[in-house]
Amino acid sequence: MTRADVDPVELAVFQSAVHSIAEEMGAALRRTALSPNIKERRDYSCAVFDSRGRVIAMGDHMPVHLGSMPMSVLAAIEAIEFAPGDIAVLNDPYAGGTHLPDITMVLPVYQVKRDRAAFYVCNRAHHADVGGAHAGSMGPAREIFQEGIRIPPVRIVRAGEIDRDVLSLILLNVRTPREREGDIDSQIGACRVGEQRVHELVEKYGFMRAEALIEELLDYSQRLVRAQLREMPEGEFVAEDWLDDDGVSDEPRRIAVRLRFDPGAGELHADFAGSSAQVEGSVNAVRAITLSACFYVLRCLLPRDAPATAGILRPFTLTTVPGSIVDARPPAPVAGGNVETSQRIVDVLLRALAQAVPERVPAASAGTMSNLTIGGTDPRTGEAFTYYETTAGGMGARPGLDGISGVHTHMTNSLNTPIEALEYAYPFRMIRYAYRDGSGGAGKFRGGDGLIRELELLADAQVTLLADRRRFRPYGLEGGEDGAPGQAVVTQGETGSEKKLPGKTSLRLAKGDRLRIETPGGGGWGKRAR
Repeated sequence: MTRADVDPVELAVFQSAVHSIAEEMGAALRRTALSPNIKERRDYSCAVFDSRGRVIAMGDHMPVHLGSMPMSVLAAIEAIEFAPGDIAVLNDPYAGGTHLPDITMVLPVYQVKRDRAAFYVCNRAHHADVGGAHAGSMGPAREIFQEGIRIPPVRIVRAGEIDRDVLSLILLNVRTPREREGDIDSQIGACRVGEQRVHELVEKYGFMRAEALIEELLDYSQRLVRAQLREMPEGEFVAEDWLDDDGVSDEPRRIAVRLRFDPGAGELHADFAGSSAQVEGSVNAVRAITLSACFYVLRCLLPRDAPATAGILRPFTLTTVPGSIVDARPPAPVAGGNVETSQRIVDVLLRALAQAVPERVPAASAGTMSNLTIGGTDPRTGEAFTYYETTAGGMGARPGLDGISGVHTHMTNSLNTPIEALEYAYPFRMIRYAYRDGSGGAGKFRGGDGLIRELELLADAQVTLLADRRRFRPYGLEGGEDGAPGQAVVTQGETGSEKKLPGKTSLRLAKGDRLRIETPGGGGWGKRAR
């Protein structure tokens, strides 16, 4: 079968079939995971790749994972001479990863009588602790070695059997080994679900026919992107925004982009050369994160049913400066680059895009994942616990619509941990969980409100915040007002005194202390009528 023989209806059916493999992998991972962060918050992503490591389908999961995952797959292919039954594990941000808590599994899928993998299936999940100086592995750091165990591409499964030596090395370096082992087992199982479904897909279509459909699917994604880019105005559009600080100094850090559209060729170039140099604190982003943010924005231009494949990036080129905050070099710490800088990169890309097509672009959303990690010893069990959560904020108002309140936006696509699950799993009590009324920016269309989330500790613990948008508010567009900044406050249980916390900090709190997080609202869109 040649690509010329591909029927559009058949291609649509094939696209849905491959997408369903990634979705089923995610469902298997979610059902079997041990940690609330994966089971409840769904902080994971799954994808399917062809024999050349090109992504051909992604689950409807985490954008920050999905856009960078292809680099991890390529890193695994380059580093390992795979054999049937092998599964690779890695989390190295400098090998296509995001940050150390995101552990990636790559399984090669072999066909009968073929000596090289015909497909790869992959998943990535955020583990609530991978060691390092701070419980939860998301604290202030000055080099990556303080952030946890760093895993290059290595086999964790050989010929179908778990390599106990590799697994033991990982588990010895984390605070919650039983939970980590359970989540790792779930990731391995999800890979095997994907492997089985790929075999069934090839059995249905035949390998040659499947290859032809894959090539057409990649080309179709490319055509959709080029069609959108041909509708853009020709020229360059420049934007900048700022991170509050890097957690070490109070100096703001600049993220800048220059978008250049070439409608005739249907191409787009993004240049981040004006961004700050990499910093001491953990808000550095590796190039994979920057590319992932660009991939996400390109996907936002497409119809919802457009296939998420490697073809999307064919009309796109990216320029970054090695050693900058958007293309960090080792041993820079990167925990916050994944969760905070990725959001600001999207904010800057959309701000530039709004100059080209203002009628299509929303105002800034919260712009921070408001990361909270808590670790200590659970008095109910006597065992260590680590808790991680991102807290939703306000979505920016859109042309014609108000923003949504209390929702995860852009590079995060997770849920919250339900109060019942949180109080069951951890020594906490939720005191308040509500919308932060009035925090959305005013305008013709109002930005969504952020959240107020207050919890009481039922045990002494280490508490770490990694958040932004404290000084630089989520911007409004077309005359809309900015959203309210975020804040966090500790109330001491013994005295009732309150202390406002910086956005990036780690501290010891005592049983009975309360922590209140107030997340930013989204920016408004359009001038408010007088």
